[in-house]
Amino acid sequence: MGSSITVVGIGADGWAGVAPAARAHVLGAEVLLGGRRHLASVPNSGAIREPWPSPLLAGLDDVLARYAGRSIVVLASGDPLVSGIGSTLIRRLGRDAVHVIPAVSSVALARARMGWAAEDCETATLVGRNVDTLRRYLSRDRRLIVLTSDASSLDVVARLLVDEGFGAARVTILSNLGSEADESRRAGTAREFVGVTGDDLSLLCVECVGAEGRSTIPGLPDESFEHDGQLSKRPVRAAAVCALAPKPGQLLWDIGAGAGSVGIEWARTDPNCRTIALERNPSRAEAVERNASRLGVPTSVRVLRGEAPEALSGLETPDAIFVGGGGSRAGVLDACWNALRDGGRLVAHSVTLETEAVLVEWWKAHGGELTRLSVEQAASIGTFTGWQSLSPVVQWSVVKGGK
Repeated sequence: MGSSITVVGIGADGWAGVAPAARAHVLGAEVLLGGRRHLASVPNSGAIREPWPSPLLAGLDDVLARYAGRSIVVLASGDPLVSGIGSTLIRRLGRDAVHVIPAVSSVALARARMGWAAEDCETATLVGRNVDTLRRYLSRDRRLIVLTSDASSLDVVARLLVDEGFGAARVTILSNLGSEADESRRAGTAREFVGVTGDDLSLLCVECVGAEGRSTIPGLPDESFEHDGQLSKRPVRAAAVCALAPKPGQLLWDIGAGAGSVGIEWARTDPNCRTIALERNPSRAEAVERNASRLGVPTSVRVLRGEAPEALSGLETPDAIFVGGGGSRAGVLDACWNALRDGGRLVAHSVTLETEAVLVEWWKAHGGELTRLSVEQAASIGTFTGWQSLSPVVQWSVVKGGK
């Protein structure tokens, strides 16, 4: 766009806490962009001042285009690369077009106030995100710093913690961090904060006690998922996800998703893993969305209503593909194989002889591993106990371009 964009972080102490080098950028700018609070906190230098449009993302490109070729300084809170406008601008314009001068982040200040080492806690953000994403992080004795979006976040988070069995979790609300006049602190249990309104400029420090939470390692109990019988059972599902070998930030196509269990388990392995789940049955597709929300990956799992191979056209290139249903349908494996990048992984399951025959032919043509999974579980036989066999599953797994 031809503009020089510098993003300057400002703490709760305002202009007094801005370093001299950052002040020079602000005072020398032709255009100042930011929230009204930030714009009011800096001296009048004669620059054009424009507050962000609402909604921000919808109007951001128009604002930037209007000042193309001008020297622009964007004012932001704390570290602009911690769930901030700095990250958005870099994604839009590229890292070479944006210069960031951070202040001390609210996360760093919160750790200092709580006495928590960086390696001993996790940061989760609710800024512009579904609160259900927090569910993925909840486990016994875990420490979380939760970035909130507004004053209602305290009540919303408290209710979620209670719903997940963490009503006894210790919650500390830190507000206006870095402000000598207005910084405050409140503490209590999640249960005590249900229905309580917080402050707009606050974050939550959560110490998870009262429940065990869920593992992020594949193999959640079957009862974790809402389903109508179309569910990859726990041992088979764990084998599928392990064969898919998820890596941070990668994308999975889950074809014939059923309850969505494989794609959801993939997404839960890392906050940046994503899944596109394709399911033709409308009620099952809705169940996938509910399962993804309940298990903490509401925005990481995108559900498409449709049938392969037709519905696969135009989708983002996947790093891995799981074919849990429809593998024998004409063109499905061909479409998946052609869409998969070199080095990507494909895993397909079969419980029928027809699909098994198809997988055998693909295995002969492309290699990989062909495995028959047989699982037996203890079950009642009258007044005794015996082994009950689940339907055997044939698994074909292969790396495209691999040997």
